[in-house]
Amino acid sequence: MNKTELVAAMAEQAQISKKDAEAALKAFTDVVAEELKANGKVQLVGFGTFEVSERAAREGRNPQTGETMTIAASKAPKFKAGKALKDMINA
Repeated sequence: MNKTELVAAMAEQAQISKKDAEAALKAFTDVVAEELKANGKVQLVGFGTFEVSERAAREGRNPQTGETMTIAASKAPKFKAGKALKDMINA
């Protein structure tokens, strides 16, 4: 499912216009992104948790030359599914 299909499904489910559904989806993604950028987390009970995962610096190798290089520490967004979502998928 792509963004257009998601917006259409949200509009149908909530009985709102596609324009309103797209605005709601954009607001949701913007709020989640801003919270993660501030090192926070967004927890939706029954659905899951969006949080930031810290990756430590490490040594790696250039696959073409084989030379050792340092890979810098970084942060990555992470989603952990909640129990209700897992149970729904496995049912």
